[in-house]
Amino acid sequence: MKALLLENIHDEAVRTLRSEGYEVERLSKALGEDALIEALDGVDLLGIRSRTGVTKRVIEARGSSLTAVGAFCIGTNQMDLDALAEAGVAAFNAPYSNTRSVVELVIAEIIALARRLGDRNTQMHHGSWRKTAVGSHEIRGRKLGIVGYGNIGSQLSVVAEALGMQVWFYDVADKLPMGNAHKCESLEELLQTVETVSIHVDGRPDNVGMFGAAEFEMMRPRSLFLNLSRGSIVDIDALAENLRTGHIAGAALDVFPSEPRSGDEPFVSPLTTLDNVILTPHVGGSTQEAQVDIGRYVANKLIDYTENASTSMSVNLPDISPAPRSGTRIGHLHHNIPGVMAHLNRLVADYGGNVTYQALATRDELGYAVVDIDETDRDLLSQVAHLEGTIRARVL
Repeated sequence: MKALLLENIHDEAVRTLRSEGYEVERLSKALGEDALIEALDGVDLLGIRSRTGVTKRVIEARGSSLTAVGAFCIGTNQMDLDALAEAGVAAFNAPYSNTRSVVELVIAEIIALARRLGDRNTQMHHGSWRKTAVGSHEIRGRKLGIVGYGNIGSQLSVVAEALGMQVWFYDVADKLPMGNAHKCESLEELLQTVETVSIHVDGRPDNVGMFGAAEFEMMRPRSLFLNLSRGSIVDIDALAENLRTGHIAGAALDVFPSEPRSGDEPFVSPLTTLDNVILTPHVGGSTQEAQVDIGRYVANKLIDYTENASTSMSVNLPDISPAPRSGTRIGHLHHNIPGVMAHLNRLVADYGGNVTYQALATRDELGYAVVDIDETDRDLLSQVAHLEGTIRARVL
C-alpha cells in the first residue's frame, strides 16, 4: 500500500509506516484541490496537517480508491468527514499528542505579555536600555479565564493554578473543574470576571466568529487575550481596534482566519503593525516531542485500520477496537438500517462459513461490523460488497 504524507509530517510517521512495509511519499507543502486530486492517483493512505483541505470534490474524485486519511494534528475541520464516511474512508487525528506543547506556549505568552517582554526585547535590539517595572506584573494571583475546557483547556487549568493563578472556565458542555477552578455559567460571566482570556475551542461552525466587538467590550479594561485554537474564532479587526484603544492591553495569537500555505507566501494581518501583540505561525503544537508523538500515533492508527479493521478513535466512523484476527476478516461499513447484519450472517451461513468473531457498532446513520470467518469461500467475499446498505466492504 502507498501512503502520501503532506505538510512536512515528522520522520517518525515515515519510519513507522515503512517499518510495516508501506511505500511512503512525503511532500513538505500543502496541496490545493487540483494538485491533491492528481497526487492521490494510486494512493491508499493520506496524511495531512491543517492546511490541506480534503474537500467533497477531492473525495468524489479519489474516495473510491482511498482507504484512510490521517490528520497529524488536533483539528479535523479541514476534512469533509461526512463525505469521507459516505465514501467509506476512515479518518483519524491526534487529539492528545500535542496538548502539553500548546499549554506550555500559552503559559510562556501569558508571562511574556504580563512582563512586557516583547517591548523590552525590541528596545534592547535597538540599543535602548529601559530598566523599569512600569507595566510589568507577576502572573501569580491573576485571574485566568479559559474558554473551552477540553484536553488543552483543562491541562492549562492545572498548570496555571500550579503557578499561582486563579482559574475560571466556560464550556458549552458540562465539565468537572480540575483543582480549584471555578465554572462559569456563561461566557459573559467569565469575561467580566477575569483579567486574562485564553481560547481553546474547536473549529465547529457554531464557534466561528464567537469573539467579536461585543465580546471584547465585555472584557475588563486592560485585559490580556490569547487564541491558540482556531483562526476563525476571532474577529481580527475587532481585536486590532481594541488593542489600539488600549482596552485590551496585549494579545497573543498562533492561528489566523487566513494563513499562508507555505513559507513562500506573505503573512498579512492588521495585527502586524501593533507592538502589544505576540504573533506565532501556528506552532502551538510544533515541538519535537509533540511531532514525534503525533507521527507515531496517527501512523499507527492508519496501520491498525488497514491491517486489523480497527476504527478505534476514528473521527467519522463507528468505533470498534476488534480482538486479534481469528480468520479472514471482513470490515463492513454500511448504512444503519434494519436487517444488514441478518443479511450478512445469512450470507455467511449460505456459503458454509463459520464466524469466529463478530463486533458491531453504530454512529448516527452508519453501522460498522468486523467479522472473522475461518472457512472462507472466495465467492462469499465477493458477495459481501453487494449486500443491501453496504457502503464499503474490506477483506483483510
